[in-house]
Amino acid sequence: MTTLPLVSVVIPAYNGDRYLSAAIESVLQQTYPHCEIIVVNDGSTDSTAQVLASYGNRIRAFDQPNLGVAAARNRGIEVAAGELIAFLDQDDYFFPNKLALQVACLQLHPEIGMVHSGWQRVDAQGHPLNAIQPWQDAPLLTLHQWLQWMPVLLSAMMFRRCWLQRVGGLDSRFQQACDVDLVQRLALMGCAATWVRQVTVAYRQHDRNDSLNTLLQAAESWAVRDHFFARTDIPLFIRQREHQYRYHTLVWIAWRLYYTHHFDAMQDYLKRSLHYTPYPPTQTILNWIASFRRHAHDQHCSFEFAQLSNLPQWQSLIQDIAAQAASYPVSGVI
Repeated sequence: MTTLPLVSVVIPAYNGDRYLSAAIESVLQQTYPHCEIIVVNDGSTDSTAQVLASYGNRIRAFDQPNLGVAAARNRGIEVAAGELIAFLDQDDYFFPNKLALQVACLQLHPEIGMVHSGWQRVDAQGHPLNAIQPWQDAPLLTLHQWLQWMPVLLSAMMFRRCWLQRVGGLDSRFQQACDVDLVQRLALMGCAATWVRQVTVAYRQHDRNDSLNTLLQAAESWAVRDHFFARTDIPLFIRQREHQYRYHTLVWIAWRLYYTHHFDAMQDYLKRSLHYTPYPPTQTILNWIASFRRHAHDQHCSFEFAQLSNLPQWQSLIQDIAAQAASYPVSGVI
């Protein structure tokens, strides 16, 4: 009989008593039987400790001072007994066959170091919003596609622990973008990835999502790009596309800032993208609008160009671009 590999599910918890039980229960209800649950209480001041105590020896709980989500995940990797690691954020939850599907994939492909899947966006009560199937944009999960599309959600992934140890875990300098940084470093090191083309996890949207701190998210996303391209071991074909990756990152950041009403910052990041755009001015503006529409669709929210165009920040930006447009062999600016 083949021995099933042990999966360690690492849940970082910080003031997570609101949804933590749902996350833990979703692991306990997995169809895959050979797993352990590690919860790292990252200095919570709410009733997280009481929630964890109620599970007794069904979970392994560890306390640490508030060092951030990256450090909490690293602690989980350090104490894990499993050869496979699955991360789960405290406000997300697995669907019952999540672990079984991804373990089967890794067993079938021993050359693969990480496996990814889709996710279901749900509201605060767990009601479904829309399913995200990121393999439609990034079907191969090459280094190029990671950099171009950034389809990262750690709760939807599984890793071989040896690869996480080899790359040195997560960089605790980053809180909002430590996941993107981790995956980029793994891909650069040669850690191959593949898809389980199914939705395996619910990604909960609520009023206390860390991702709503978009000013920090923006700064860290750009810092992660800078950190990556400061390396000297980047393949030439990736280095030649640096402006392309930076442009797409800046436009995505601008969308996130627009979505959370940080309009001055949105304007700043769109201005920065002009340095990297492959398009003439008018086409760049059209690309911004198309990108905002696409991101709005992915997030299941509305986008009205009229609202964007009425912003003084947008109008100022367009005026600045229009003043320079004469140097290009195109006419007309929105």
